[in-house]
Amino acid sequence: MRLALDLGPLLLFFLANAKVGIFFATGVFIVAILVSMAVSYALVRHVTALQMFSAVMVVVMGGLTIWLHNETFIKLKPTIYYGFVAAILGFGLATGRPLLKNVLGGAYPGLDAEGWRKLTRNWALFFVVMAIANELVWRNSSTSFWVGYKLWGAIPATLLFAIANVPMLMRHGLNKEDAVNASEPAPVE
Repeated sequence: MRLALDLGPLLLFFLANAKVGIFFATGVFIVAILVSMAVSYALVRHVTALQMFSAVMVVVMGGLTIWLHNETFIKLKPTIYYGFVAAILGFGLATGRPLLKNVLGGAYPGLDAEGWRKLTRNWALFFVVMAIANELVWRNSSTSFWVGYKLWGAIPATLLFAIANVPMLMRHGLNKEDAVNASEPAPVE
């Protein structure tokens, strides 16, 4: 259910973009992410800090996209999001606090301190690479290509990266039953 709530707004964005265009799709994205957060809160009485941050980013950058009729803002959103998350995770590592444990602690029971440190490092580096990739793609290609990259590049890359971390997680205390849940990725945007 959480995966559907995280990916649903993105899928609606992709569909709306294919049918009507980037500006309408951005409006759909704004509404869908707000509905997704409301449903998440109604179901579990909780919205994570990353969900809130992502929603704020979508509303602000998407709102600017629509208001100024300039698609640059929605294209910059992933770069800012990835960069911000990488910076927070990097700060946590530099200060000896793998902050990813605060966000995902329940998803990885039994993971030792070294596992949390490595997982946090891996995701921080992954988000830096994703920010750079987003910048390269949106600045050097058409809007249609950028949207395709988000669907067929960024989402699969995130899923594959999450799965690629499972062997390391298992070496650091995650048991086999929990490994199925460990492949659930961090939020894409």
